[in-house]
Amino acid sequence: MSNRLLQLIDRLKTEGSESLNFFRALPPETWRQQIYDIGPEWDGREILCHFVAAETSLVELFKRIVATGEGVADDFDIDRWNASRVSKMKDMLPDELIRQFEVTRANTIAWVGTLQDGDLDQVGRHPYLGMTDVEQMLKLLYRHNMLHQRDVQKAMKTGAPIPPSD
Repeated sequence: MSNRLLQLIDRLKTEGSESLNFFRALPPETWRQQIYDIGPEWDGREILCHFVAAETSLVELFKRIVATGEGVADDFDIDRWNASRVSKMKDMLPDELIRQFEVTRANTIAWVGTLQDGDLDQVGRHPYLGMTDVEQMLKLLYRHNMLHQRDVQKAMKTGAPIPPSD
């Protein structure tokens, strides 16, 4: 296995563990605290729904890009997609979501472990990054979560919704 793949797997494991620890330690009130003041006015629970839904679907996209080079359509509406997926998980409890994220991340790591080094160079259209390679898409999986977790921390500190990070 190449160093690039080993590094990606290591970061996915490390950041996945940090995300799990972060959500396991959230005070009960944060699960219902509104985090963002504009856009998706998600609470802490919905942020974790977003992690699960996004990673599950994105890995399926990455698999398609590796196999065919085909990414999302030019007119893909990421905001509408996110809202739809998060709303479908509205009845899931925090403990269920934590477990689902744990399984999702383990599945991601297992899939990355099946890749060849050249697969990371496959290019396709990502819903946020546009045309880019699979390696950058995988890196965004953990960076994306880090940004949202930082936003949750900021909202917890201020006790009020904040503008979303870009």
